[in-house]
Amino acid sequence: MRTGLTVNGAPVAADVEPRMLLVDLLRDTLGLTGTKVGCDTGQCGSCVVHVNGLSAKSCAILAVSAEGADVTTIEGARPGEPRGLDALQTELADTHGTQCGFCTPGMVMSLHELLRRNPKPSEADIRTWLTGNLCRCTGYHSVVRAVLQLVAKADGQALSAGLEVS
Repeated sequence: MRTGLTVNGAPVAADVEPRMLLVDLLRDTLGLTGTKVGCDTGQCGSCVVHVNGLSAKSCAILAVSAEGADVTTIEGARPGEPRGLDALQTELADTHGTQCGFCTPGMVMSLHELLRRNPKPSEADIRTWLTGNLCRCTGYHSVVRAVLQLVAKADGQALSAGLEVS
């Protein structure tokens, strides 16, 4: 079957088997290996991407179901800058929230949606949001700390610039 979608801002058309998963299209066909395959059952969150702006586990979506969708992977999380880290990724690195790094792409994509929805999440908000992402290394403490520090820095920058923080 032929399917068309937008991936990281670029139109993509691919021949896929009806049973091919979106994660396999991204990794094997398009070479976007930042999206990880951890469990193949939708439990671990390593495969989280954004589909039409919402976090989705790409191992639980058929590629043909993404027809016409706008998909963003970790590679496209920072439009226009293919190299380097965004503020969230920098905080995760600085607080040792990325130990083995396998879950990191899925965590980053999930946390981007959280911060878009709630720019000032509490610790409880962050922990609740991350229930769909498994990390076997960090115990989540440093991940939560990274998000809280990012929020505090954003508050400080907004206040020092004389802007209201929403």
